[in-house]
Amino acid sequence: METKINLHFKDIVIPATLNGSTAAREFLSRLPCVIHASRYEFDICGIMDRPLPRIKEELVTDWHNGDISFDGTYFTILFEHEEESASYGQCANLGTVNCPLSQLEALRGSYDIQIEKAE
Repeated sequence: METKINLHFKDIVIPATLNGSTAAREFLSRLPCVIHASRYEFDICGIMDRPLPRIKEELVTDWHNGDISFDGTYFTILFEHEEESASYGQCANLGTVNCPLSQLEALRGSYDIQIEKAE
Protein backbone atom coordinates (compact mmCIF):
# COMPACT_ATOMS: atom_id res chain seq x y z
CA MET A 1 0.00 0.00 0.00
CA GLU A 2 1.40 3.37 -1.02
CA THR A 3 0.88 6.51 1.08
CA LYS A 4 1.33 10.13 0.04
CA ILE A 5 3.41 12.34 2.35
CA ASN A 6 4.75 15.90 2.32
CA LEU A 7 8.29 16.92 3.23
CA HIS A 8 8.50 20.56 4.35
CA PHE A 9 11.85 22.30 3.81
CA LYS A 10 10.92 25.62 5.42
CA ASP A 11 8.47 27.10 2.88
CA ILE A 12 9.19 24.50 0.15
CA VAL A 13 6.94 21.43 0.14
CA ILE A 14 8.17 18.29 -1.60
CA PRO A 15 5.45 15.69 -2.23
CA ALA A 16 6.46 12.04 -1.94
CA THR A 17 5.03 8.54 -1.80
CA LEU A 18 5.95 5.89 0.75
CA ASN A 19 5.89 2.29 -0.46
CA GLY A 20 4.41 -0.65 1.44
CA SER A 21 7.66 -2.03 2.88
CA THR A 22 7.96 -2.93 6.55
CA ALA A 23 10.29 0.02 7.17
CA ALA A 24 8.01 2.44 5.29
CA ARG A 25 4.98 1.31 7.32
CA GLU A 26 6.96 1.84 10.55
CA PHE A 27 8.07 5.28 9.34
CA LEU A 28 4.45 6.15 8.51
CA SER A 29 3.41 5.21 12.06
CA ARG A 30 5.85 7.85 13.39
CA LEU A 31 4.41 10.74 11.37
CA PRO A 32 4.33 13.62 11.83
CA CYS A 33 8.00 13.91 12.63
CA VAL A 34 10.96 16.22 12.17
CA ILE A 35 14.34 15.08 10.87
CA HIS A 36 17.28 17.47 10.88
CA ALA A 37 19.09 16.97 7.56
CA SER A 38 21.67 18.65 5.37
CA ARG A 39 22.22 18.90 1.63
CA TYR A 40 25.32 17.03 0.44
CA GLU A 41 26.76 16.32 -3.01
CA PHE A 42 24.01 13.99 -4.23
CA ASP A 43 21.55 13.68 -1.36
CA ILE A 44 19.83 15.26 1.59
CA CYS A 45 20.66 13.22 4.66
CA GLY A 46 19.86 13.29 8.36
CA ILE A 47 20.02 11.06 11.42
CA MET A 48 16.80 9.50 12.66
CA ASP A 49 16.14 9.48 16.41
CA ARG A 50 15.14 5.82 16.31
CA PRO A 51 16.33 3.43 13.60
CA LEU A 52 13.79 1.73 11.37
CA PRO A 53 13.69 -2.05 11.06
CA ARG A 54 16.18 -3.51 8.59
CA ILE A 55 14.51 -6.47 6.91
CA LYS A 56 17.09 -8.47 4.98
CA GLU A 57 14.68 -9.24 2.12
CA GLU A 58 13.88 -5.53 1.70
CA LEU A 59 17.48 -4.28 1.48
CA VAL A 60 18.78 -3.17 -1.92
CA THR A 61 22.29 -2.45 -3.13
CA ASP A 62 21.41 0.49 -5.34
CA TRP A 63 19.01 3.40 -5.63
CA HIS A 64 17.18 5.37 -8.29
CA ASN A 65 17.45 9.14 -8.36
CA GLY A 66 14.47 10.44 -6.39
CA ASP A 67 14.41 7.55 -3.90
CA ILE A 68 13.86 8.04 -0.19
CA SER A 69 15.84 5.48 1.75
CA PHE A 70 17.55 4.77 5.01
CA ASP A 71 20.74 3.03 6.00
CA GLY A 72 20.67 2.27 9.68
CA THR A 73 19.83 5.58 11.30
CA TYR A 74 20.33 7.77 8.19
CA PHE A 75 17.23 9.08 6.42
CA THR A 76 18.23 10.00 2.88
CA ILE A 77 16.63 11.62 -0.16
CA LEU A 78 18.81 10.78 -3.17
CA PHE A 79 18.80 12.88 -6.32
CA GLU A 80 22.04 12.03 -8.20
CA HIS A 81 24.65 9.28 -8.77
CA GLU A 82 22.18 6.49 -9.46
CA GLU A 83 24.75 4.94 -11.81
CA GLU A 84 27.28 4.60 -8.94
CA SER A 85 24.83 3.62 -6.22
CA ALA A 86 25.73 -0.08 -6.04
CA SER A 87 29.13 0.84 -4.60
CA TYR A 88 27.60 2.42 -1.46
CA GLY A 89 26.30 -0.75 0.22
CA GLN A 90 22.84 -1.83 1.26
CA CYS A 91 19.93 0.41 2.11
CA ALA A 92 16.18 0.08 2.43
CA ASN A 93 13.89 1.98 0.07
CA LEU A 94 11.02 3.84 1.75
CA GLY A 95 9.54 5.48 -1.33
CA THR A 96 10.14 8.24 -3.84
CA VAL A 97 9.69 11.98 -4.26
CA ASN A 98 7.00 13.20 -6.66
CA CYS A 99 8.66 16.33 -8.00
CA PRO A 100 11.34 17.29 -10.50
CA LEU A 101 14.76 16.40 -9.07
CA SER A 102 15.87 19.96 -9.82
CA GLN A 103 13.78 21.07 -6.80
CA LEU A 104 15.94 18.92 -4.52
CA GLU A 105 19.16 19.94 -6.25
CA ALA A 106 18.30 23.60 -5.61
CA LEU A 107 18.15 23.12 -1.83
CA ARG A 108 21.25 24.22 0.09
CA GLY A 109 22.25 24.06 3.72
CA SER A 110 20.53 22.33 6.64
CA TYR A 111 16.84 21.91 7.40
CA ASP A 112 14.50 20.65 10.05
CA ILE A 113 12.35 18.67 7.62
CA GLN A 114 8.75 18.45 8.86
CA ILE A 115 7.33 15.21 7.43
CA GLU A 116 3.61 14.51 7.52
CA LYS A 117 1.00 12.39 5.87
CA ALA A 118 -0.56 14.28 2.93
CA GLU A 119 -4.19 15.35 3.26
